[in-house]
Order: sequence, then structure tokens, then C-alpha cells
Amino acid sequence: MTFKTAALAASALLAGGILALAAPLSASAHIDIDPSSAVAGSFTVLNFALPHGCAGSPTTAISIAIPESITNVTPTVNPLWTVAKTETPLATPITDDDGNSITTRIGVVEYTAITPMADGLRTTFDLSLMLPADAAGTILEFPVVQTCVTGSTVWDAHTAPGEAEPAHPAPSIAVTAAVASDEHGAAHSGTTIDGTGTTTEVALTSDAAASAPDVLARVLGVGGLVVGVVGLVLAITARRKHSA
Repeated sequence: MTFKTAALAASALLAGGILALAAPLSASAHIDIDPSSAVAGSFTVLNFALPHGCAGSPTTAISIAIPESITNVTPTVNPLWTVAKTETPLATPITDDDGNSITTRIGVVEYTAITPMADGLRTTFDLSLMLPADAAGTILEFPVVQTCVTGSTVWDAHTAPGEAEPAHPAPSIAVTAAVASDEHGAAHSGTTIDGTGTTTEVALTSDAAASAPDVLARVLGVGGLVVGVVGLVLAITARRKHSA
């Protein structure tokens, strides 16, 4: 095998490896919510993952804005961070199960680092809440402000269906309808009717939305493997011709 051929093969393999790894790394660079979908009207614990600082600067605080349709939030204690809740008035007071009038809700939950978290480290924040019963078929966004020793990053960009993901998307969760089971135990997708009278298969739509971020990762990963294989084939073919 000549030096030129060996270099070509090495370059192809390197490019394939970079492509295969680039998608998972880029996907994990965002502030994501786990789970990515949950049933309307259900209590759930949302896990917000903070994977890095601001352009290399350590993180000092993270502020999570709560959608207006969610009226009650319980933050989980993180031993390395203090937590504070900011209340905001409700446009229309509501009555709880005990007959009490509720006039405010938790609008923002803010975690402040006891010691700034260095870039390259990862932590999570859990919020327990009830999803709105009438939110099936929608996407709820939780804009986040990440404050660092130097600078800050605002994760509040809306991700429009069918368009490229913005640089700093707001963490979001797809709200699905309850899945009904028949007498045989088979599950069926729930449906919802929007303001135009259009019936939508909510479970299928939400599952598709939840899996959308994985598509790019899969495509780039497969592309990287293909590039690597092509490089090997070229190298082997060149070596055989040289030997002959």
C-alpha cells in the first residue's frame, strides 16, 4: 500500500468517525427534558439535564420558566444548588380540591449553584408537576436562562415543525392523550379535536415529535459508517492493484 493510499484510507476512517460521533454529541449539548412525552392530566417528574457551561464558563444559576397552563410545581432538592420559586398572579383564580381559592402560581423555578459548576460537568434538576388535562396533542415549552461566571445562554427558541432546530431551543415535552385498552388488552391511540374540528391521532403525533431529534443522529451516524467503509474499500482496491 502506497503512502498516498494509506493517507486516503486514514482520512476516510477519521471522517467517518467524526460523523458518527458528531450527532450524539450535538444532541446532548442542549438542555433536554426527560421524559420527552407524557399523558395530559397526569402527575409527572420532568428531568432537566444541564450538560455544559456557557462557551466554557462555569454555570452559576439556571432559571426555568413554567408554562401558564401549569398551576402547581414542586422542585426537587439538588444538594449542590439552592432553589427558589417565584410566584406570579393567575389571570383567573381557580379553586383547589379543598375549596380554597388559588390566585397565584409558580412562574419561575431558579437553582443557584453553591459552587459554580465547571464546564464539562453535567447535572440534572427535577420538577414534579401536573400536566394540563386539556393539553393533549400540544408541545409545552419551558424556556431556560443559564447564567454563568462569564455571560449567559437563553434557551427559549421555538422549534417549528418541519423546520431546522434553532441553536438554543427551549426544552419541551409532547403532551399525549390517554391510551385506552379494549377487552383484549390492546392499546389504541387517543384522539383530540382542535378548534377547527379536526381530529388528530395524538399518541402517534406526539411519539413522532418525541423521536424527531433522533433522526439526524441516526442519519449522520450511518453516514459516518458508510464513509469509513468506502475508505477501506478504496484502500484494499489500491493495494491489490499495486501488488499486481
